Amino acid sequence: MDDSRFAQLLDFMNASWRGYRKVRKGVKKRISRHMQELDCRSMDHYIERLGADEKAQAECKRLMGVSISRFFRDRRLWDILEERVLPEIVKQGRNPLNIWFAGCAGGEEVYSFRILWEKFSGGLENSPELSILATDLNPEYLERARAGIYPAGALHEADETILARWFVKHGKNRFAVDGSLQEDVCWKVYDHLEGSPPEQDPEECLDIVFLRNSILTYYPQEAFCEPLGRITAAIAPSGFLVIGAKEAIPDPGRQHLRRYDRYIYRKILS
Repeated sequence: MDDSRFAQLLDFMNASWRGYRKVRKGVKKRISRHMQELDCRSMDHYIERLGADEKAQAECKRLMGVSISRFFRDRRLWDILEERVLPEIVKQGRNPLNIWFAGCAGGEEVYSFRILWEKFSGGLENSPELSILATDLNPEYLERARAGIYPAGALHEADETILARWFVKHGKNRFAVDGSLQEDVCWKVYDHLEGSPPEQDPEECLDIVFLRNSILTYYPQEAFCEPLGRITAAIAPSGFLVIGAKEAIPDPGRQHLRRYDRYIYRKILS
């Protein structure tokens, strides 16, 4: 599949060439296999099939998901969360703390947060309960996340103390997370382009939403603007939205957000 045909598919799926440019190789391989399974010998035929078959289009969308991540990606973000964000949230007295990882892929950032929380909450006299919802469109990614087993390359930004305390060797060049980190995490298949989190209690607003390197990267503004509005509406007043290092919220005031740091926006009162 050449780039022009892949760009044709991105247009049909209302996805962003800019977002997929650097990761397109793996996505193109998955889509090519799907085309073969459907006996589609051209992109025109494939798009025609997707337009007539909702199940095939849903599978295409799933295959376009990108799972590239690692523990403590963008290390400065995790320092900010520990030193500023978590103390501010705890001061608000909210209990439990509700965290949503929208597009969690293989779970590396979910477990990174759990490790950070264990370190932070260990210094509190009265630690609030933690409730984490981790969602992704691809059930295979969630199965990997539940298993909690990762290659050594995913742990390059985790220091020796973290490795010794929270991971055990699992075969050659692989590590498994400590089972305690899997507590308080609910894993669900969900398309976060739908917006607000699934089955959310309307009285339980979200304290932090992690929306990193997902819809803001892989979709154009006209596709993510409405879902983003529903996501931010679910965030508690003074709650936080965490995004990728190369992402930004267009017109944040419209979403009732204010820039807090390079990676973080904060919900502001209307």
